[in-house]
Amino acid sequence: MSDRENALALAEVRLTPVLVADPPLLNTLGVHQPYTPRLIIEVVTEGGVTGLGETYGDAGYLGLAEPLAVSLIGRSVTDLNGLPALAAEVCGDAVAATGPDAVDVGGLRGVRTADKLRLSVLSGFEVACLDAWGKAVGLPVHALLGGKVRDSVEYSAYLFHRWAAHPGGRGERDHWGAALDPAGVVAQARRFADTYGFTSFKLKGGVFEPAQEVATIKALAEAFPGRPLRLDPNGAWSVATALAVAEELGDVLEYLEDPVSGTARMAEVAAALAGTGPGGARLPLATNMCVTTVDEIAEAFTRDAVQIVLSDHHYWGGLRATRELAAVCAAFGVGVSMHSNTHLGISLAAMTQVASTLPGLRYACDSHYPWQAEDVLTERLAFHDGRLAVGDVPGLGVELDRDRLAVLHRRWLADDGTLRDRDDAAAMRRADPGWTAPAVPRW
Repeated sequence: MSDRENALALAEVRLTPVLVADPPLLNTLGVHQPYTPRLIIEVVTEGGVTGLGETYGDAGYLGLAEPLAVSLIGRSVTDLNGLPALAAEVCGDAVAATGPDAVDVGGLRGVRTADKLRLSVLSGFEVACLDAWGKAVGLPVHALLGGKVRDSVEYSAYLFHRWAAHPGGRGERDHWGAALDPAGVVAQARRFADTYGFTSFKLKGGVFEPAQEVATIKALAEAFPGRPLRLDPNGAWSVATALAVAEELGDVLEYLEDPVSGTARMAEVAAALAGTGPGGARLPLATNMCVTTVDEIAEAFTRDAVQIVLSDHHYWGGLRATRELAAVCAAFGVGVSMHSNTHLGISLAAMTQVASTLPGLRYACDSHYPWQAEDVLTERLAFHDGRLAVGDVPGLGVELDRDRLAVLHRRWLADDGTLRDRDDAAAMRRADPGWTAPAVPRW
């Protein structure tokens, strides 16, 4: 092995679980906990270069990350094609699969399988390796992916019904206030637009009766005429409800995201909507729930169940897999954008790098980042006119703040275990002791 190759070999891998403050954002399962677990990954090469990655920090993911971290020592950061086989070998298949209606697991991501968990863990390591590789050779991550096709990436304002504070005064306070009716959500959207320059808006639905959420979208359309709007109830509706909402909002929405649960129901809704929109165009259906692995693509695309896939590099196993997904979508005439879960700046930087390389990215990407007041970076990523600039700094272009990382890790260490796994239903029981995650369809 040459000196250059030796310099790219991994000498150390560090895993740091953290708890990050999260606001009381509502969804169909309940409410976000006061703190959300994330895992920060650092890979250190023999040449002294450190690469950063980030993924879910729940116990199930951490348990898979630990053996993978050990097995990576001595391997090159360039050996990315070997990661899936290595993860399959050392991480195992302990997690039982759930059914298509089990939206109470895995962060509202559809069917949960051991393979999905492995890919979510693998994604963080792949990003860290790409970051280290880019720093070592003086190239941005987008160059390692083939080069950027745009100099900035557009993001949408991610709107939530929310409480003013967590039950019992838990967690960290913020100054957003409650948003529990159309006027509250419109005020939230105005603040997002004024602060970050966002020009498209996505509402997390499935919280209130569909009629109220229809009214909220109509209020947004009146407040922001001509701006792209999306609605995502996380599969909470029946086919009949989805079609009724589509009839009300078909000329307002840019797309309707996961109105129903599972590919079969999505296909039924899509077939009924064909040719019903203005000029004969139908309201597109988007998903981050029924197409989250390669095995789910064939049925969804051949049945025309979805017209837009919201990719997520955490789900698919990294940035290169995201590019592969985008190519498959292009071959089938399916649009592509990006999904977001609660995340920090490392994940947002990775999203932005890969998004900059996708020619067919025609929709603004999702991001929870404006809701996260805490980060582990020395400098937060800044939205301008609703966009993030794509620079040419080597690697991801971000730097770790070790003091801040230590603070968030100490919070994780001090937790008694109740917050180390995200559980929106358990968080809701703080306010409503009888609450259980609703079965779908909910309405």
